[in-house]
Amino acid sequence: MSPRARAAGIARLLDEVSKARTRPVPESWRDAFHSAPRDAFLPRRLWWRDEDGEYRLCDRDRSPDDWLVAAYSDVPLITRFVTESDGTRSPASSASMPSTVLRLLEGARLTDGMRVLEIGTGTGYNTALLSARLGADAVTSVEIDAALAARARTNLAQLSFTPTLLCGDGAEGHASDAPYDRVLATCSVRSVPVAWLDQTRTGGGIVTPWDSSWCCYGTLHLVKREDGGAVGRFAAYGSYMLISGQRTDVELHRDVLRDGQRPEKGTTGLSPWAVAGTDLDAQFHLGLTVPGAWYSWDTGTEEAHTRLWLADDSAGSWASVDYDGEQTATFRTAQHGPRRLWDEVVTAHRQWVLAGRPTVDRYGMTVTADTHRAWLDDPGHPLG
Repeated sequence: MSPRARAAGIARLLDEVSKARTRPVPESWRDAFHSAPRDAFLPRRLWWRDEDGEYRLCDRDRSPDDWLVAAYSDVPLITRFVTESDGTRSPASSASMPSTVLRLLEGARLTDGMRVLEIGTGTGYNTALLSARLGADAVTSVEIDAALAARARTNLAQLSFTPTLLCGDGAEGHASDAPYDRVLATCSVRSVPVAWLDQTRTGGGIVTPWDSSWCCYGTLHLVKREDGGAVGRFAAYGSYMLISGQRTDVELHRDVLRDGQRPEKGTTGLSPWAVAGTDLDAQFHLGLTVPGAWYSWDTGTEEAHTRLWLADDSAGSWASVDYDGEQTATFRTAQHGPRRLWDEVVTAHRQWVLAGRPTVDRYGMTVTADTHRAWLDDPGHPLG
């Protein structure tokens, strides 16, 4: 790629990121974006979503102009797919949306002289930005995928970045170089690994995207306390792939639904779209208060126009909510198993409404080696 084309791409990307943030990119990070050009960390074949939600292939060899536009657009890009047990392909690795990358980096409140442990090297792009900002000798990064780690090492070396790169389980961190001023994850978690607490200095910070069975959204900013625990608030951004060790492999039709089950039938006045639609604040609340519950939409059943399925990670309970295609005053429900999942969701949603429909940034979490306690507004108001 010519220096002129690369410089134009970086300038365009910085403009898009500034518009997404509604404020300019700080000078220190602008310099980092120039020192770590995004195209240097992307494979020749990548995918981004089109207007219809379908993954569109960009091949650098066949369509270099389209590939360059994708590389320097403020969009997430899929770099690798895996084939699931049912034959479907799902994203396995991605290059995150640059504006979200910057939010994560800014949220860490980095200053000169800090040492950072990064969880999830990926393509190496985030690692390069950290190296450009703090110096490569201040950055340690852990990647579980050996092929990705090797590729990231090559990508970084081409730009003369030489951080400490390790292939291993990011949940274990890297104790031999601890303590760190910041632990920064580029994957989401459902619980903060104990190793991250142990390897963060007192007063230091942990910044990690958050995930629940219900909703992958939000970023948790923790401060390490003298007692070894940590406390902090969520921020309303971040949607990253879940760390590999915390993933569950439960499928509705394979593991949950069984012949001969006799669900409890009923009706509800709560719309399924109120809890599994576009309201991320409501979904985030449900993720914290209905643990282990997840949902999927079904428009292929003959029994309803649209059905919302609910199940739990143990595969022991499920529920369904049916829309008949005509009226939205009441919906048919069915529930099976030891948990009445829809009842739990209705109760949690009511609590959210009564609390004033709080936004994600009103929530926080206190973390110890043994517990995770979510709260609203301050630690004195735990979520029940």
